[in-house]
Amino acid sequence: MSTFRIGRVTALPATECWLKVTDWPAHGAAVPMTAVTVSGPGPSGVGTLVVARSGAGRFGFDDPMEIVEWEPPSAGRRGRCRLEKRGRVITGWAEIEVHGTDSGSVVLWVEELRLALLPRLLDRLVARAGRQVFARALDELLNGRAGR
Repeated sequence: MSTFRIGRVTALPATECWLKVTDWPAHGAAVPMTAVTVSGPGPSGVGTLVVARSGAGRFGFDDPMEIVEWEPPSAGRRGRCRLEKRGRVITGWAEIEVHGTDSGSVVLWVEELRLALLPRLLDRLVARAGRQVFARALDELLNGRAGR
């Protein structure tokens, strides 16, 4: 599996940062050629299904993910969300943590993914590409540019 890690420091308070990084439709706006739909008990929480549709027309694929852990940040406690990837094309998981600091917050994003059609020999390349795509998406989410 390909694993990558992204970290960002922001002046946003932890609760605002959490809302931005768990705004699933905005993730779709931040990743090229991707749309995200959400279903399940609303607002997001354990059991919510998030589906990222990537590609164009019939040349796309779905990346269904289920939220299996959901702990929004509160006074003195980090926020943590874990999604399990349940697709045929992409499997793995993603974890997003938000830690409050005196001057804002820190976001940690760790993702492990496996592309079904690629040999494990390409795991490092997949991790590098994933890190670049999701680092850009995280920057757009935190700076309010997703969807522009």
